[in-house]
Amino acid sequence: MKLYIAEKPSLGRAIAAALPKPQKNRQGYIELANGDVVSWCIGHILEQANPENYDPAFKKWQMSHLPIVPTQWQLKPKAQTRSQLTVLRKLVKQADEIIHAGDPDREGQLLVDEVIDFLKVSAQKKKNIKRLLISDLNLPAVQRSLASMQSNQVFIPLSISALARSRADWLYGINLTRAYTLQGQKAGFNGVLSVGRVQTPILGLVVRRQQEIDNFIAKDFYDVHAHLQTNNQQRFIAKWQPSEACQPYMDEEGRVLSRALAENVVGRIKNQSAEVSAVSEQQKKQAPPLPYNLSALQIDAAKIYALNAKLVLDVCQALYEKHQLITYPRSDCRYLPNEHHAQAKGIIATLAGSSESYGAFAKNSDAKLKSKAWNNAKVSAHHAIIPSEKSAAKLPLNSFEKKVYFLIVRQYLAQFYPVYQYNQSHIEVLIAGGKFVANAKTPMAQGWKVLFQRAKNKPDNTSQGNDDKLNKQLLPKLAKGEKIQCEHGELITRITQAPKHFTDASLLSAMTGIARYVSDNDIKKLLRETDGLGTEATRAGIIDLLFKRGYLERKGKSINATAVGTSLIKALPIAATMPDMTAHWEATLTNISEKKSRYHDLITPLTSTLTQMIAESEQQSFAHLPKVPFKRKAKARKRVSRAKSATK
Repeated sequence: MKLYIAEKPSLGRAIAAALPKPQKNRQGYIELANGDVVSWCIGHILEQANPENYDPAFKKWQMSHLPIVPTQWQLKPKAQTRSQLTVLRKLVKQADEIIHAGDPDREGQLLVDEVIDFLKVSAQKKKNIKRLLISDLNLPAVQRSLASMQSNQVFIPLSISALARSRADWLYGINLTRAYTLQGQKAGFNGVLSVGRVQTPILGLVVRRQQEIDNFIAKDFYDVHAHLQTNNQQRFIAKWQPSEACQPYMDEEGRVLSRALAENVVGRIKNQSAEVSAVSEQQKKQAPPLPYNLSALQIDAAKIYALNAKLVLDVCQALYEKHQLITYPRSDCRYLPNEHHAQAKGIIATLAGSSESYGAFAKNSDAKLKSKAWNNAKVSAHHAIIPSEKSAAKLPLNSFEKKVYFLIVRQYLAQFYPVYQYNQSHIEVLIAGGKFVANAKTPMAQGWKVLFQRAKNKPDNTSQGNDDKLNKQLLPKLAKGEKIQCEHGELITRITQAPKHFTDASLLSAMTGIARYVSDNDIKKLLRETDGLGTEATRAGIIDLLFKRGYLERKGKSINATAVGTSLIKALPIAATMPDMTAHWEATLTNISEKKSRYHDLITPLTSTLTQMIAESEQQSFAHLPKVPFKRKAKARKRVSRAKSATK
C-alpha cells in the first residue's frame, strides 16, 4: 500500500482527485480504488517540547538554569491534532511505500519528515520515500507532479536547515525571554519581555527609525537651475553640479547649505554665454518586472491597496487552497521553469475569457514572447506565484481576493508584452566656469507599461516633484562645443525631510533587503539579494505578533513602536536588537539547505552567543521600563509560564 502524506487536508484532497477512483472518505484519510491511501498532517502536528519536559525544575524561571540547551531534543504531539497523528501512526505501519507531500519549502519538508521520524519509520522504508512537490492544486498540475516525483533523500539538506531554524528559535527565544523577563522583574516590570531572533531586530528597526524622526532637525538646502536657450529658440533647464571647492558649504549627502553661495551662482550665470561640453543619447530597453514571490506581492498590495502582510498571506492561501486560482503562494522565488512556458498559452486563453480588466490585457498579450522570468537555474523547490489554469469567472471572490488575484495576473501577463523602450538624453553645459547637467527620459514604446498605467497624479510641489519635471522635459538636439545662452538662474529652496515612518510595504521591504540595515561589512558580504529577516512564510506572522504583543501600533498607514516596545529595545543589548546576527543565521540556513554548511555551524556558535548574552542581561539597565503591577498574581504567573511562544 502506498501512503501519501500531505501537509494539510486541502492538499490531500487535491492529490486524491488525481488518483484512481472510486474513493472512500475515511476519518483522517482517503482510501483509493487500488488500495492506496492519501492522508495528511494539519500543519505542524508536532512541536518542540517545553523546558519542563526536559527537567521539571525548569518550570520555575531562574537565572541559574540558563542557558537551557537540550542534549537530546524532544518533540511532542500538539493536543488539538493528536487524533490525526494517531491516524498517521496506524497508516505508516501498514504502508509499503511512503510519498512525502509537504509544501515545497523548507518548513513543508520538515513538517512531514519530523512526523516520519517521530513514528519511527524503518531505515529501509525511509530510504525509499518519494518526494511529491506540488505548487499548483489544479488537476493537470497535480498530475504532472505525480509523474515527476523524486527521492526524498535529495531534500534532506532542506529538512536539516528547517530543523536548525526551529531549534535555534527555541534556544534563542526561551533563554533570552527568560533572562530579560527575570531582569525586568527585578526593576519592577511585572510582565514578560518577549525576545526572538527575528521579531526583536524588526522591532529594533522601527524603534531606531522613530528615534531618527524624533531627533530630526530640518534644514534648508539650495539648488540652482539654469534656464537655457538654444540658437533655434528652444528652451530647457539644467541643474548646477557643485564643484569640490564648494565642499565646505555642503552636507554629507552633497547638498548645498549656503544660500549665499547659491545666490552667487544665480547672479554669475545671468545673461551669460554657455558652452555644451558633453552630449549623449542612448536608446534603452527595460524588461517587464518579474512575477511575484510572496514578499514582493505583499509590498505591492500594501502600496496599491493598503493591505497588510498578514491579510495578503491569508488571501493568497484562499486563492491557492480554496479557489485553486494561483500556484503555491509562500514562494521566495521570482522565476519560472523553462518547461512552464508551454502552459502559458492555455493560462492566457483562460484569462482572456474574463470580463475583468485583465481579460483585455490577456487578449493583447503574445504567448510566444519569453521574458527573462523563465530560468531553470534560478528556480529551486518552488517557482514564482502565477495564475493557475482555472478560470475565476464563476467563483465568488471577495474584494480582497479580487485585488490580490488581479496583481498576480497582471504581473504574469506583463511577461508576454514587449519591452519598454525609451531614449535617455544627457547634456552637460559650462556657464561661467560652473557645470550644469540636464537629463531626460523620452518614452518610445510603452510595451508592458500599458498594464501599469494609472490616473495622472496631482501636481507635485515637493523637491522630488522638481526633479521629476527636469527629467521629463524634452531636450533639444545639441552638439558638443555648441554655444547657447543662459537667460537667467533660478534659486530653488528645499528643505531636508525627516525619515518616514515604516509602513507595511516599507517594513516588509526592509525585512527582505536586510543588508541595507546590517552594520557588519563581513556579514553584508555573506548576504545574497534574497536573504532577509525571516522567510516568505513567517514575515507576515512575525509583524502581526509584534502588534499582538503590544510592541507596535498603527497610526494611519504608519507603523510606530509603543512605549513598551521602545523600552524593551532600550533595555536589551545592541546585539539583540540589530539584524546582523539573525541575517548571518539566515545566510547559514540557506547554506545548510544547499549543503555548503552543516547543522552544527549554526547551533554551536549560537550556544556560545547565548551564554554571553545571558551574562550581559545582568548588566543591562531596566530602570526605564514602565512598571506593570500584578492585578492578579496567579494570572501573571500563568502568563509567564506560557511565554514559550516567544521563539521567533
